[in-house]
Amino acid sequence: MQNPSPFPGMNACARQLQARVVEQQQLAEGTFRIRLATAELARVIRPGQFFMIRPAAGTDPLLGRPFALYDTYLDEEGEPAGIDFVYHVIGKMTGLMSDWAGGEVVTLWGPLGNGFPVPQAGHLLCVGGGIGYTPFLAVAREAAGLRQYGEGDRSVAEPARKVTLCYGVRTRSQRADLTDFEAIPACDLRVATDDGTEGHHGLVTDLLREALESPERPDAVYCCGPEPMMHAVADVCAEAGVNCWLSLETPMACGFGACFSCVTKVKVETEEGWDYRRTCIEGPVFPAETLIRG
Repeated sequence: MQNPSPFPGMNACARQLQARVVEQQQLAEGTFRIRLATAELARVIRPGQFFMIRPAAGTDPLLGRPFALYDTYLDEEGEPAGIDFVYHVIGKMTGLMSDWAGGEVVTLWGPLGNGFPVPQAGHLLCVGGGIGYTPFLAVAREAAGLRQYGEGDRSVAEPARKVTLCYGVRTRSQRADLTDFEAIPACDLRVATDDGTEGHHGLVTDLLREALESPERPDAVYCCGPEPMMHAVADVCAEAGVNCWLSLETPMACGFGACFSCVTKVKVETEEGWDYRRTCIEGPVFPAETLIRG
C-alpha cells in the first residue's frame, strides 16, 4: 500500500482509494456508524489515526472531511476486511452521508496522522466528550489484548487489567450507543450528563477526578472531545502527575499537511519557546504537556 510520492511527514502507507458502503446504523440522535469494505486501509490503520472521505462523484463538497477510526471489522478468516467510523450530522457533508446506503461508492484518503501510542498501562482511562468517544473502541480493544492494529508489532507487553471510559454528554437523548464498549470484559463504563438524566449529574472531569483519587488510579489518560473539556482534562492530569494524550479535533482542509489550516501551538526548545505543528501530520494526538493554549 505504498504511496509513490507522499507529502513530507505524511504516512508512507497513505493513499487514495475507493470503498463501498456495507451498512449504516443510527447510534443516537443525529449520530450514525458507517461500515466500509476496504481491506487495504483496515490492514494498516491504527487507533487514533483518521482518514478523509468524500463522495466518489461530483464536486460538492469539493474537499473531503476527516473522520477517526472507530474500529476495523474482520472477515470469516479473521483478517481485516474494512473499517467502521462514527459521525454526527452537523453540515452539508455529514447530511449527505446520512443518506448513504449499502453499495454506495466513496473516496478515501488515508491513513493519516500519528494515532495513540501503544497502550502499555495496567489501567488505561479514556475520556470522551460528545462524539469524542469514537477513537476509543479500538484503543480499548488493543489495550485489553483483544485486537492488533496496523503494520508491524503493536502488541501490548501485557493486556491492561482495566480500561475505563469516562463519557460525557449534555443529556440522555444525545447519549451514544456504547454497547460495543460494554462487550469488552476489561472495560468499565462511566457516564456523566450535564442535566443529570443519566449517570453522574455534572462534568465528565468529575469522573476523572474520582478515578485519579481511587485505589485503582489509572496509569495513563487518553482524551478526545470539545476543546474546553480537553483543557480541563489536561489540567486535572497535570495536577495528579498522570501522563495524558489529547486527540485534537482541529478543523482541517487537505488532511496531508499542505494547507497549514490545522496548525496548533506546541512547546519547543528554541529561543521563542514555541512553534506550530500540523494536526493532520504531527498529530492529531499530542502529549498534553507539549501543547500551548490560544
